[in-house]
Amino acid sequence: MNAVTPKRFAIAEYHQLIELGFITEGDRIELIRGELIQMTAKGTPHTVCSSILCRQLDRLLGDRAVIRGQDPITLPNQSEPEPDVVIARGRDEDYLAHHPYPEDILLVIEISDKTIDYDQTTKLSLYAEAGISHYWIVNLPARQVERHSQPYQNAQNKFSYLSKQISLSNQSVVIPGFEDALLDLSRLFPESAVTPVVEYD
Repeated sequence: MNAVTPKRFAIAEYHQLIELGFITEGDRIELIRGELIQMTAKGTPHTVCSSILCRQLDRLLGDRAVIRGQDPITLPNQSEPEPDVVIARGRDEDYLAHHPYPEDILLVIEISDKTIDYDQTTKLSLYAEAGISHYWIVNLPARQVERHSQPYQNAQNKFSYLSKQISLSNQSVVIPGFEDALLDLSRLFPESAVTPVVEYD
């Protein structure tokens, strides 16, 4: 009996599927190690955090870097993930010909609630293998930011990061590559608004 193996796609084949209309933006698909992966739907805390984070980074960095929200990056391991936030070198126009490559990227950020395990394992290994120097996970349930740096490959050919630092929601952290830019983490974990209960007679 023959084993069934999934069809794997090269990045060029993936782009062709998009150009031909087989994959659309509404499908919420990303390419991970040659496989088409359905992205998890985002809840409101995730969406609010993403909006606040992009606005904060734009205010802090201005024209000194490119801030991309939920846009693709191209990695050499047949992957084209769409991280929640990417800080890349240069100007927006620099990425007309191609999405940012690892050497263009200063920081990748994933905002995690339902996807925390996936972001701490699959995504972490993926970014480390590609040589992404700084990878942050905004852990919404724990109200903390996990900051990974120094990608490496161990003796079992597994990829990870040598350094992991935890920053709490009451702290500020320096954005990699910008020693003068401090990100206030308290803004990323807004308290839920309490809807008043209206009683009728």
